Amino acid sequence: MKKIVAIIQARMGSSRLPNKMMLSLHGKPIIEWVIRRVQKSKYIDEVVLATSTNRENDILVKYVERNFNISIYRGSENNVLNRFYQAGKMANATHVVRVCADNPLIDGEEIDNLIDFYFSNSYDYVYNHIPKENSYPDGLGAEIVSFQILEELENSVISKEEREHSFLHITNNPEKYKIATFEPNPEIAYPNLKFDIDTFEDYYYLSMVEFGIEISSRKLVELFRGVER
Repeated sequence: MKKIVAIIQARMGSSRLPNKMMLSLHGKPIIEWVIRRVQKSKYIDEVVLATSTNRENDILVKYVERNFNISIYRGSENNVLNRFYQAGKMANATHVVRVCADNPLIDGEEIDNLIDFYFSNSYDYVYNHIPKENSYPDGLGAEIVSFQILEELENSVISKEEREHSFLHITNNPEKYKIATFEPNPEIAYPNLKFDIDTFEDYYYLSMVEFGIEISSRKLVELFRGVER
Protein backbone atom coordinates (compact mmCIF):
# COMPACT_ATOMS: atom_id res chain seq x y z
CA MET A 1 0.00 0.00 0.00
CA LYS A 2 1.32 3.42 -0.99
CA LYS A 3 2.29 5.83 1.79
CA ILE A 4 3.61 9.28 0.88
CA VAL A 5 5.52 10.93 3.70
CA ALA A 6 6.65 14.56 3.72
CA ILE A 7 9.93 14.86 5.59
CA ILE A 8 10.77 18.38 6.71
CA GLN A 9 14.51 18.87 7.12
CA ALA A 10 15.09 21.57 9.71
CA ARG A 11 17.78 22.71 12.11
CA MET A 12 18.66 25.75 14.17
CA GLY A 13 22.35 25.87 13.26
CA SER A 14 22.35 27.83 10.00
CA SER A 15 25.63 29.72 9.57
CA ARG A 16 24.06 32.50 7.49
CA LEU A 17 20.95 32.99 9.63
CA PRO A 18 21.23 31.23 13.02
CA ASN A 19 18.02 30.11 14.77
CA LYS A 20 15.93 30.99 11.74
CA MET A 21 13.43 28.17 12.30
CA MET A 22 12.09 30.08 15.30
CA LEU A 23 12.20 33.55 13.70
CA SER A 24 8.75 35.12 13.58
CA LEU A 25 7.33 35.68 10.12
CA HIS A 26 4.14 37.72 10.39
CA GLY A 27 3.50 36.45 13.91
CA LYS A 28 4.39 32.76 13.55
CA PRO A 29 7.74 30.92 13.66
CA ILE A 30 9.07 29.90 10.27
CA ILE A 31 8.78 26.21 11.17
CA GLU A 32 5.05 26.69 11.80
CA TRP A 33 4.59 28.19 8.34
CA VAL A 34 6.32 25.18 6.80
CA ILE A 35 4.37 22.53 8.71
CA ARG A 36 0.95 24.13 8.30
CA ARG A 37 1.41 24.73 4.59
CA VAL A 38 2.70 21.20 3.95
CA GLN A 39 -0.34 19.85 5.80
CA LYS A 40 -2.55 21.49 3.15
CA SER A 41 -1.46 18.82 0.66
CA LYS A 42 -4.24 16.36 -0.09
CA TYR A 43 -1.82 13.56 -1.00
CA ILE A 44 0.59 13.61 1.95
CA ASP A 45 -0.22 10.78 4.36
CA GLU A 46 2.16 11.80 7.13
CA VAL A 47 4.46 14.68 8.00
CA VAL A 48 7.74 14.06 9.83
CA LEU A 49 10.21 16.60 11.19
CA ALA A 50 13.81 15.42 10.71
CA THR A 51 16.32 17.38 12.76
CA SER A 52 19.61 16.60 14.44
CA THR A 53 20.53 15.52 17.96
CA ASN A 54 22.43 18.76 18.58
CA ARG A 55 21.18 20.50 21.72
CA GLU A 56 20.52 23.74 19.85
CA ASN A 57 17.60 21.96 18.17
CA ASP A 58 15.89 21.17 21.49
CA ILE A 59 13.83 24.37 21.34
CA LEU A 60 12.67 23.51 17.82
CA VAL A 61 11.63 20.01 18.87
CA LYS A 62 9.80 21.27 21.96
CA TYR A 63 7.86 23.82 19.94
CA VAL A 64 6.79 21.25 17.37
CA GLU A 65 5.87 18.70 20.05
CA ARG A 66 3.67 21.23 21.82
CA ASN A 67 1.91 22.57 18.76
CA PHE A 68 1.66 19.75 16.21
CA ASN A 69 0.73 16.10 16.18
CA ILE A 70 3.55 14.97 13.91
CA SER A 71 6.43 12.52 14.31
CA ILE A 72 9.96 13.74 14.95
CA TYR A 73 13.20 11.99 14.07
CA ARG A 74 16.54 13.21 15.43
CA GLY A 75 19.75 12.03 13.83
CA SER A 76 23.09 13.19 12.49
CA GLU A 77 23.70 16.90 11.93
CA ASN A 78 25.95 16.40 8.90
CA ASN A 79 24.93 12.99 7.53
CA VAL A 80 21.62 14.38 6.32
CA LEU A 81 21.04 11.50 3.92
CA ASN A 82 21.02 9.04 6.82
CA ARG A 83 18.75 11.31 8.86
CA PHE A 84 16.35 11.54 5.94
CA TYR A 85 16.48 7.78 5.34
CA GLN A 86 15.88 6.92 8.99
CA ALA A 87 12.93 9.33 9.15
CA GLY A 88 11.36 7.68 6.11
CA LYS A 89 12.00 4.22 7.52
CA MET A 90 10.44 5.19 10.86
CA ALA A 91 7.30 6.35 9.03
CA ASN A 92 7.10 3.22 6.83
CA ALA A 93 7.13 5.43 3.74
CA THR A 94 6.85 4.02 0.24
CA HIS A 95 7.58 7.46 -1.20
CA VAL A 96 9.20 10.50 0.40
CA VAL A 97 8.71 14.17 -0.33
CA ARG A 98 11.69 16.21 0.83
CA VAL A 99 10.71 19.57 2.24
CA CYS A 100 13.38 22.13 3.04
CA ALA A 101 12.38 24.17 6.08
CA ASP A 102 14.02 27.21 4.46
CA ASN A 103 10.81 27.41 2.40
CA PRO A 104 8.11 28.91 4.65
CA LEU A 105 5.87 29.59 1.65
CA ILE A 106 5.89 26.06 0.31
CA ASP A 107 2.48 25.42 -1.23
CA GLY A 108 0.45 22.27 -0.55
CA GLU A 109 -1.09 22.60 -4.00
CA GLU A 110 2.34 22.65 -5.64
CA ILE A 111 3.32 19.57 -3.62
CA ASP A 112 0.22 17.88 -5.03
CA ASN A 113 1.17 18.96 -8.57
CA LEU A 114 4.61 17.45 -7.96
CA ILE A 115 3.10 14.16 -6.77
CA ASP A 116 0.62 14.05 -9.66
CA PHE A 117 3.41 14.56 -12.18
CA TYR A 118 5.63 11.96 -10.51
CA PHE A 119 3.00 9.23 -10.49
CA SER A 120 1.83 10.03 -14.03
CA ASN A 121 5.28 9.25 -15.37
CA SER A 122 8.12 6.81 -14.73
CA TYR A 123 10.78 9.00 -13.16
CA ASP A 124 13.17 8.31 -10.30
CA TYR A 125 13.30 11.89 -9.05
CA VAL A 126 11.05 14.89 -9.68
CA TYR A 127 11.40 18.42 -8.30
CA ASN A 128 9.70 21.81 -8.47
CA HIS A 129 11.31 23.64 -5.53
CA ILE A 130 13.85 25.62 -7.56
CA PRO A 131 13.74 27.41 -10.95
CA LYS A 132 16.03 24.96 -12.72
CA GLU A 133 14.81 23.97 -16.20
CA ASN A 134 11.38 25.27 -15.20
CA SER A 135 9.72 28.62 -14.49
CA TYR A 136 8.86 28.09 -10.83
CA PRO A 137 9.65 30.75 -8.25
CA ASP A 138 12.25 29.58 -5.74
CA GLY A 139 10.71 28.02 -2.63
CA LEU A 140 7.15 26.93 -3.47
CA GLY A 141 7.70 23.25 -4.20
CA ALA A 142 9.54 20.12 -3.09
CA GLU A 143 11.25 16.92 -4.30
CA ILE A 144 10.02 13.33 -4.46
CA VAL A 145 11.62 9.88 -4.73
CA SER A 146 10.57 6.36 -3.84
CA PHE A 147 11.79 4.96 -0.54
CA GLN A 148 13.49 2.25 -2.58
CA ILE A 149 15.67 4.86 -4.30
CA LEU A 150 16.35 6.51 -0.94
CA GLU A 151 17.44 3.19 0.53
CA GLU A 152 19.76 2.60 -2.44
CA LEU A 153 21.34 6.01 -1.81
CA GLU A 154 21.76 5.28 1.90
CA ASN A 155 23.51 1.99 1.13
CA SER A 156 25.77 3.21 -1.68
CA VAL A 157 26.66 6.90 -1.33
CA ILE A 158 30.10 7.45 0.21
CA SER A 159 30.93 11.09 -0.59
CA LYS A 160 30.66 13.38 2.44
CA GLU A 161 29.18 16.14 0.28
CA GLU A 162 26.56 13.82 -1.21
CA ARG A 163 25.59 12.57 2.24
CA GLU A 164 25.20 16.14 3.48
CA HIS A 165 22.92 17.03 0.54
CA SER A 166 20.34 14.25 0.35
CA PHE A 167 19.69 14.04 -3.39
CA LEU A 168 22.95 15.47 -4.72
CA HIS A 169 24.08 12.01 -5.86
CA ILE A 170 20.98 11.81 -8.07
CA THR A 171 21.52 15.19 -9.72
CA ASN A 172 25.24 14.43 -10.09
CA ASN A 173 24.39 11.27 -12.05
CA PRO A 174 21.68 12.13 -14.60
CA GLU A 175 22.76 9.21 -16.78
CA LYS A 176 21.88 6.82 -13.96
CA TYR A 177 18.55 8.31 -12.81
CA LYS A 178 15.45 9.50 -14.63
CA ILE A 179 15.19 13.11 -13.47
CA ALA A 180 12.39 15.50 -14.38
CA THR A 181 10.70 18.76 -13.58
CA PHE A 182 7.71 20.54 -15.12
CA GLU A 183 6.21 23.97 -15.73
CA PRO A 184 3.96 25.73 -13.21
CA ASN A 185 0.65 27.40 -13.91
CA PRO A 186 1.45 30.52 -16.02
CA GLU A 187 0.03 32.75 -13.25
CA ILE A 188 2.96 31.86 -11.00
CA ALA A 189 5.65 31.38 -13.65
CA TYR A 190 8.10 33.95 -12.28
CA PRO A 191 11.48 32.21 -11.82
CA ASN A 192 13.08 35.50 -10.75
CA LEU A 193 11.07 35.50 -7.50
CA LYS A 194 12.75 34.02 -4.44
CA PHE A 195 10.59 32.88 -1.52
CA ASP A 196 13.07 30.81 0.46
CA ILE A 197 14.98 32.17 3.45
CA ASP A 198 18.75 31.71 3.44
CA THR A 199 19.86 35.09 4.78
CA PHE A 200 18.59 38.01 6.84
CA GLU A 201 17.98 39.88 3.57
CA ASP A 202 15.64 37.07 2.46
CA TYR A 203 13.84 37.22 5.80
CA TYR A 204 13.49 41.01 5.61
CA TYR A 205 12.19 40.77 2.03
CA LEU A 206 9.34 38.46 3.06
CA SER A 207 8.62 40.55 6.15
CA MET A 208 8.17 43.79 4.16
CA VAL A 209 4.75 42.87 2.76
CA GLU A 210 1.86 41.81 5.00
CA PHE A 211 0.18 38.47 4.23
CA GLY A 212 -1.26 35.50 6.11
CA ILE A 213 -0.31 31.86 6.40
CA GLU A 214 -3.16 30.77 4.11
CA ILE A 215 -1.96 32.86 1.15
CA SER A 216 -1.99 31.12 -2.23
CA SER A 217 0.99 31.03 -4.58
CA ARG A 218 -0.97 33.09 -7.12
CA LYS A 219 -1.64 35.85 -4.58
CA LEU A 220 1.94 35.68 -3.33
CA VAL A 221 3.29 36.24 -6.83
CA GLU A 222 0.88 39.15 -7.33
CA LEU A 223 2.14 40.76 -4.11
CA PHE A 224 5.85 40.39 -4.80
CA ARG A 225 6.13 40.93 -8.56
CA GLY A 226 6.81 44.62 -8.05
CA VAL A 227 8.76 44.44 -4.78
CA GLU A 228 12.44 45.19 -5.17
CA ARG A 229 15.05 43.47 -3.06
